Amino acid sequence: MSVRHDKKTVSDLLSRGVEEVIQCDHLEKRLLAGEVLRVKLGIDPTAPDLHLGHTVVLRKFKAFQDAGHHIVLIIGDATAKIGDPSGRSETRKALSSSDIEKNVQTYIAQAGKIIDIDKTEIRWNSEWHEKKGLQTILALAQAATIQQVLKRDDFEKRLKADSEISLLETLYPLMQGYDSVEVKADLELGGTDQKFNLLMGRKVQRHFGVPEQDIMTLPLLEGTDGVKKMSKSYGNYIGITEVPQAMFGKVMTIPDSLIKKYYTLVTDYDLASDASPYEAKMALGEIIVKEFHSTKEAKEAREEFVRVFSKKERPEDAPKLKVKKSLSLIDLLIEAGVESRGEARRLIIQRAIKINDEQKKDEKEIITVKKGDILRVGKHRFFELI
Repeated sequence: MSVRHDKKTVSDLLSRGVEEVIQCDHLEKRLLAGEVLRVKLGIDPTAPDLHLGHTVVLRKFKAFQDAGHHIVLIIGDATAKIGDPSGRSETRKALSSSDIEKNVQTYIAQAGKIIDIDKTEIRWNSEWHEKKGLQTILALAQAATIQQVLKRDDFEKRLKADSEISLLETLYPLMQGYDSVEVKADLELGGTDQKFNLLMGRKVQRHFGVPEQDIMTLPLLEGTDGVKKMSKSYGNYIGITEVPQAMFGKVMTIPDSLIKKYYTLVTDYDLASDASPYEAKMALGEIIVKEFHSTKEAKEAREEFVRVFSKKERPEDAPKLKVKKSLSLIDLLIEAGVESRGEARRLIIQRAIKINDEQKKDEKEIITVKKGDILRVGKHRFFELI
């Protein structure tokens, strides 16, 4: 079985939105030769919701699928019980089996907005990690030295800070690498923060006498603050299941310096050379909303943004929020879905809360609700108070 690629398709696969390919010449040769590759992406279901940052690697996964390659999605239900130490300054808390199962179902449904799930080989790494037994674990432990594992940047920082590193965590990259042995991966994808784990996959394959996979890393996407990587915990994320108006509004807040990067990493379009930052973000917002919702909803979200933010009008169809007639500003924000009192205080300090266009600055203020009051949380969320 083979697949035909022209040079442009191969060039796009190897370069668009790509940080690094190891071994690039080897991978390019195989692609041009028409080989159908087994392309692996492993995910640990540590959280249920996906944001645009997660879609960067999923979109490259889809590009290989669309080009005729066989994609293999590894659900790390076994490794999730350890926790990937990448980027961690402390040991990750273990997840329960029920949490993992719940997160997996949500993840697969959301990933299906990007890849064709019906044509994807989905494997659970508990298939081998929980059934192979002690002999395989001992063989795996011989694939690398403790010095090699502890050289990873995350562990070095924790050693210097005298923070704990569990023995289980040192096994994580070896277990992820062994997934590549089991599924006979030709290529593995991951973010730049996964480079150590991906390279370990090559080492483990070599140890078990399996041809080494090539690896491809993709950049991490900064969030709407323009500084930290996109993360729900930082409050700088754009969720792929958010309502169209919120999604569009958040896109409009990304810094101008990131516009080109967003076009490259989360769309199939290129930034128009003659577009102003405002025009470019308007078009970007419409592209993103269309991908996860519909053309009609994307157009409506754009029109709503122009009406509310450019013309300073009240939002149409703001969700109604039933609250007590009198309550503190903090309690009002909790009722509006702000995740914690600490997050509510942060929003107040950042001057991100308004009622009827009046900025609220005192967390202890008692709000007396009147019919038709409009609460604004941040730049994107509106509520009609009842």
